[in-house]
Amino acid sequence: MPVVRFVEWFRGALTALNRKLAPPPIALFEMFTAAAGAQAVCAAAQLGIADALAAGPRGLSELAADIGADPGYLRRLMRWLISQGIFTQHPDQTYALTPLAEPLRTDAPVSLHSFARFIGSAQHRQYWSYLSDAVRNGTVVIPEAMGGLPFFDYVRKDREFGAIFDDAMTSISELMLEPMLAAGNFGQYGTIVDIGGGRGRLLAEILARAPETRGILFDLPEVVADVPVVDRCTVVAGSFFEAVPEGGDAYILKHIVHDWPDDLAEKILRTVHDAMTDSARLLLLEIVLPEGNRPHRGNFLDLEMMVSAGGRERTEHEFRELLAAAGFDLVRVIPTITPDSIVEARKVIDNTPPLPRRDLGEVE
Repeated sequence: MPVVRFVEWFRGALTALNRKLAPPPIALFEMFTAAAGAQAVCAAAQLGIADALAAGPRGLSELAADIGADPGYLRRLMRWLISQGIFTQHPDQTYALTPLAEPLRTDAPVSLHSFARFIGSAQHRQYWSYLSDAVRNGTVVIPEAMGGLPFFDYVRKDREFGAIFDDAMTSISELMLEPMLAAGNFGQYGTIVDIGGGRGRLLAEILARAPETRGILFDLPEVVADVPVVDRCTVVAGSFFEAVPEGGDAYILKHIVHDWPDDLAEKILRTVHDAMTDSARLLLLEIVLPEGNRPHRGNFLDLEMMVSAGGRERTEHEFRELLAAAGFDLVRVIPTITPDSIVEARKVIDNTPPLPRRDLGEVE
């Protein structure tokens, strides 16, 4: 982890130096055009270019025919992508994959294909176009194209976009899965309840590594309707705003709390609190923002939550306050080599003394 943190710092320092070496108008102009570059990468995913090149290099005409694109326009898109190290062109003028293009394949070990399709969707761009309005009003601005529906209601109604969103969230979860499993000792719990656990990918991996542990997967009925049966796992349908299964030794909420503003996040946590025994633990798998204004990947996601769902990323201090309001005491924060951490908490009961503040990752 220290090596990863140093590399992150070094990359950030190089980025800052690069900007300082350019005149301010040029540096700012490059930030503007980064949005267009992101859309170009998303277009590559939407067109399926990486999948088409997975079988081997293709010439322009052959590639255009494979993906159903105009050769002239495709050549111009590829020129920009190649200039950024995404794809390459051989001396015989055929196009091929590069390591940076591999994650755009749908079958890559860690694929960002679905996430790119989500980021490049018209619906996602609609939300970001209202960022300044959200800041002025202090609330999410719902685009007219969404029919007046909040984000999570809209993705449930528009299932074509909803499927893209679901796949995108699954692909992002893959990035943090192994580091999270390595950081947390989930095998110490007899029964783990995964609240809002989606299709059960995280819980299945935990159970595979913890043969003595049982699991309960909990999510909305339409989400878990056809989830494959996993050994030692029970599937329960419901809403975490109403009630969650009782009897767990640990309750996991992965990327749930950040979806909601403080009042609704507190409501979810109180629902979980009501179902927990005094000895059970709450495990929030979330980004924990650093104090201050230094660069951090979570800062982008904080803006993402601001413009889409009205949620937020939080610092350790903000998690501590939110948990206290819902009847919990923050035990510790366990960092991983990804931006995500494990925020561990326990119920506050009448005879439970408050825990002293702990440093990140300090073991009890």
